Amino acid sequence: MKKSPLSSPPPDGQGKLGPEASGAAGTTQLRMDTLVGTLLLIGVMTSLALVAAGAIWSFLSTGRMVPNYRIVGMNFFDFAVATAAGLRHGLFTPKLLINTGIVTLMLTPFLRVFASMLYFLLVKNPKYTAFTAFVLAVLAWSLFLRH
Repeated sequence: MKKSPLSSPPPDGQGKLGPEASGAAGTTQLRMDTLVGTLLLIGVMTSLALVAAGAIWSFLSTGRMVPNYRIVGMNFFDFAVATAAGLRHGLFTPKLLINTGIVTLMLTPFLRVFASMLYFLLVKNPKYTAFTAFVLAVLAWSLFLRH
């Protein structure tokens, strides 16, 4: 019986990804995987800590777990700018902590895609650079949409 070309291992270690990849490309890939994983972990954990701190603070001061407010007539960009302005002016409230956690969580995938695009640019892969640039553009555009 003949072996399928798909089942045979690639010659000279070609086609391997991650830590088993050979040479500088494997090291760069491993560094990128670590960076992306670290970005996602830090973004999600920071967001969780901020939202939890805001909810606990709200509960301790009002007896309600979450501040009673709605975000209406504002896109994410407006929301992020208003949150940053509150931080800049030192208006620390439970709502501001929760808003900061939401902004952090929403920007985490944006930063992940941006890092991936830079990686593909660094390794001179124009096809994937273009794909990730397109995804980044769509994500950026979506920040300005109103719901």
